[in-house]
Amino acid sequence: MNRYIEKFLTFLEIEKNYSPHTILNYKLDLVHFIEFVEDKSLESVEYNDFRRYLAQLRTQQFKPRTLARKLSSIRSLFRFLQREGHIKENPAVLLMTPKLDKTLPKFLSEAEVSQLIEAPKIIKMGGQRDRAIFETLYSSGLRVSELVGLNVEHIDFIGNVVKVMGKGKKERIVPIGDQALKEIRGYLATRVVKEGLKERAVFLNKNGKRLTDRSIRNIINKHLLMTSVTMKVSPHVLRHSFATHLLDRGADLRSVQELLGHVNLSTTQIYTHLTTDRLKTVYDKAHPHA
Repeated sequence: MNRYIEKFLTFLEIEKNYSPHTILNYKLDLVHFIEFVEDKSLESVEYNDFRRYLAQLRTQQFKPRTLARKLSSIRSLFRFLQREGHIKENPAVLLMTPKLDKTLPKFLSEAEVSQLIEAPKIIKMGGQRDRAIFETLYSSGLRVSELVGLNVEHIDFIGNVVKVMGKGKKERIVPIGDQALKEIRGYLATRVVKEGLKERAVFLNKNGKRLTDRSIRNIINKHLLMTSVTMKVSPHVLRHSFATHLLDRGADLRSVQELLGHVNLSTTQIYTHLTTDRLKTVYDKAHPHA
């Protein structure tokens, strides 16, 4: 069974261009399932095996999203195996993922975003870099992985755009504002690249190496203490704020979808719930017959 899983993971990497992180999650999910069915061959796995596995997962109190991901991994594997002719029937075809409640994304107000961006002091070590990071995240709505993967040559300072590598290794061109470019220029002019290093990354740590996702989160947490913002803020909250503020100011949903790099419009539509709720609040407060 392990041999078939390796084939499937290779397919995800080469044909589907999935990220190493996503492929690792698939591998862990499938290994977990193999351990459950023990010595059964792929051909002998039945629908009832999936039901027993689902029952066990529920007793282990997995979060709903984790449970849904594990079942999705299994469905994808067996769909691949049937398509490749390794099995005749797909016992996972009736395997349904439990419906998840859609949670509305958290976002900051425009004033709160301004507080966070202005929190890093330019005169302090790393202040210029941190301000450039915040401006870039909010100006272009990048995922944190896209931000840390940004190279100097990806920024078009004349055309006001950046080239980013999104999910599934898909490239897209995203506009970037003048203020973000100003902060990036200021940072690039002051950053220290250690002798002998040829680091192409835009944002570097104190050792002259590319920043990591975790580093960005730590930078946000550090500066958040200097603001009046009370909610927990991740890099993704700035991405949510970017999308929400665009829609609030009249951007159309299709354009926001393109800017965010969403494959499906339904993924972007979650933001319309936010803007609709805010419109209702304004209406209730302002309209005399509300």
